[in-house]
Amino acid sequence: MRNSITDITGLKVGHASNFSGYSGCTVILCEDGAVCGLDIRGSASGTRQVDALSINHIVEQIHAILLSGGSSFGLDATTGVMRYLEEKGVGFDVGLAKIPIVPSAVIFDIFFGDPKVRPTPEMGYEACLSAGENVEEGSIGAGTGATVGKLFELSRAMKGGIGTSSIVMPDGLAVGALVVVNAFGDIIDNVTGKIIAGARVSQDSLEFANTVESIKKGAVKKQFGLVNTTLGVVATNARFNKREITKVAQMSQGGLIKTISPVHTTFDGDLVFALSMGEYEADINLVGVLGEFVVAEAIKRAVKKADGFGIIPAFKDSTKGWKTTKVKEKGRA
Repeated sequence: MRNSITDITGLKVGHASNFSGYSGCTVILCEDGAVCGLDIRGSASGTRQVDALSINHIVEQIHAILLSGGSSFGLDATTGVMRYLEEKGVGFDVGLAKIPIVPSAVIFDIFFGDPKVRPTPEMGYEACLSAGENVEEGSIGAGTGATVGKLFELSRAMKGGIGTSSIVMPDGLAVGALVVVNAFGDIIDNVTGKIIAGARVSQDSLEFANTVESIKKGAVKKQFGLVNTTLGVVATNARFNKREITKVAQMSQGGLIKTISPVHTTFDGDLVFALSMGEYEADINLVGVLGEFVVAEAIKRAVKKADGFGIIPAFKDSTKGWKTTKVKEKGRA
């Protein structure tokens, strides 16, 4: 067991990152097909080909999910994933061709690095080539430019990233999650109730401002706010139809609710995909509860493994002597 979404047999994960512009993309490959559902709670989502997930859509299975930085520009990386799958003969068979079904979603990360650097089709293809069962976490792939705690803008935020987790029950039922954490709110340890990453009281401090309490006291984010979004993918080896796996996605949102505060704001495009790709007979509520658990664990792992690249602090950075300079240099203090 890897404590990873790839503990679900048939899944592979790959990343592509641009560490000069600080953006990237992550692909979850399910080349043998998976039934997929989606639940969107945030008000600023950016997606592609999610219409195929409707219970009324003719397509029954998908072949990959692409998570990307770059806001809507990053959706271009999906083309590279489709090209990779087409070359392998994977897709929805329409007779003369097979069309890969690749639902995609993006985060807004272009204020962290170079706003002109976005994931490209070539990076989507690269992510597929790198895909395997060992999943690297932290500030990589779609989590490269992810940040959290942005009530007071980037200069007082902290680094987010990408994390994964899984649970396997004694009877073999498995549920895993992979989450890109780029939240407007703070990240909470749902066991201790303490903030572990979020908005800070000043640019040179790691003392938390507590976003919810700051809002209660009158702090308001007035500027353009689409700089956030947490993207989750939950997978299970239980067999469900579209309606059932969509319910799993809905229940798994509880993992965001328990670890991000505030969550599902007008500044976030929070969403969760859920994949069914096995034959286990399982109770839908049990899988939903397990989905909530692994999403919460993946979120905490994402920030604990993040790297601030010397631009803003990450969880692993010490408060002693912390000084940020790159944000000032870019005129974003």
